[in-house]
Amino acid sequence: MKVWYPWISLVARLALGGVLLVAGALKVTDPEAATQAVRAYELLPQGFDGIVGLLLPFLEIVIGILLIVGYGVRPAAVAAGVLMLLFIAAVASAWARGLAIDCGCFGGGGQVAPGETKYLQEILRDVGLVALAAWLFVKPFSKFALEAEPHTPTGVTAS
Repeated sequence: MKVWYPWISLVARLALGGVLLVAGALKVTDPEAATQAVRAYELLPQGFDGIVGLLLPFLEIVIGILLIVGYGVRPAAVAAGVLMLLFIAAVASAWARGLAIDCGCFGGGGQVAPGETKYLQEILRDVGLVALAAWLFVKPFSKFALEAEPHTPTGVTAS
């Protein structure tokens, strides 16, 4: 089964990185909507929502690119996992407080009609992405990555 690990890690890298890259790219083109989406969660003090709305898309893009090209996979996976956990907490908080908002995960965001929320689907999607990040933390080396697995020379034991 070990022979499949690099292939599984490749799929995990491309899936997680692709989601982050697309999400960031869709938001970076409309910073006002990204800020509105962050503001709709009603979690941050006024003023911080604007900073987060402006910076979050760039962070998602950088992490996504690192994962896609396979460089710094373990730290990028940790960053992606932390982001996903924060997104899960934010969506769960909005759901628990009875807010009717679109997550803004892929652009847009803000108020929606109460029956149009998709909190459970958003949380389940992000749980799946956390699982990919966890896999990449454990097995960061994969096929077609810029960063190769370090090899120990024959006869030398790792200390």
